[in-house]
Amino acid sequence: MLDKVIIIPTYNEKENIEKMIRKVFSLEETYHILIIDDGSPDGTAEIVKRLQKEFAGSLFMIERTGKLGLGTAYITGFRWAMEHGYEYIFEMDADFSHNPDDLGRLYQACKEQGADLAIGSRYCNGISVINWPIGRVIMSYYASAYVRTVLGMKIYDTTAGFKCYRRKVLETIDLDNIHMKGYGFQIEMKYNAYRLGFKLQEVPIIFVDRTEGTSKMSSGIFGEAFWGVMAMRFRKIKPKK
Repeated sequence: MLDKVIIIPTYNEKENIEKMIRKVFSLEETYHILIIDDGSPDGTAEIVKRLQKEFAGSLFMIERTGKLGLGTAYITGFRWAMEHGYEYIFEMDADFSHNPDDLGRLYQACKEQGADLAIGSRYCNGISVINWPIGRVIMSYYASAYVRTVLGMKIYDTTAGFKCYRRKVLETIDLDNIHMKGYGFQIEMKYNAYRLGFKLQEVPIIFVDRTEGTSKMSSGIFGEAFWGVMAMRFRKIKPKK
């Protein structure tokens, strides 16, 4: 069975994607990378295709037409990873807000410390965010507090998008019944894992806001998460049949 694959969704990441790919492949641990590109008009996919010749057998890409949402990108990647037999499946951003050097710590949390889902957490040791405006820090921090209160899930960084899943978690969650598409997707996946009895473990990281490219955050994303969490609280969560 193949060991580790990192799923990286992209939309207009030409400034970052080659540097990110080369950084991951320079690490001591061996990872494969799956890019899910949503029709980036800036040429992101063309850069990946060029690099696929250099990293044949380790770098893969699925191209989609148009912006179809973060959640659907990851679900597409999860299905691909399970079909291809990977045991540890990572989520990571392309813009270096997640430090690739921390991948090994997430991996060890699952492989050696018994976690089923390891979460790179900005908030489990205070607030570890660099270069964000204070308003965004406050909004993000209190959004996680709101989720903890409503869902009773003792996770400090509920919207975190830097994660490592054991394969069995994704095999058990009914991916067809995941409702949210934006950052609420991150909450919904954690809550499903939590309700299905898996062990979630936060690994402290330092989150550094992107220095190149454009953020995809919007107020609509937070609105979806706010109302979606309320609905989630009353939804029955069952394992995939």
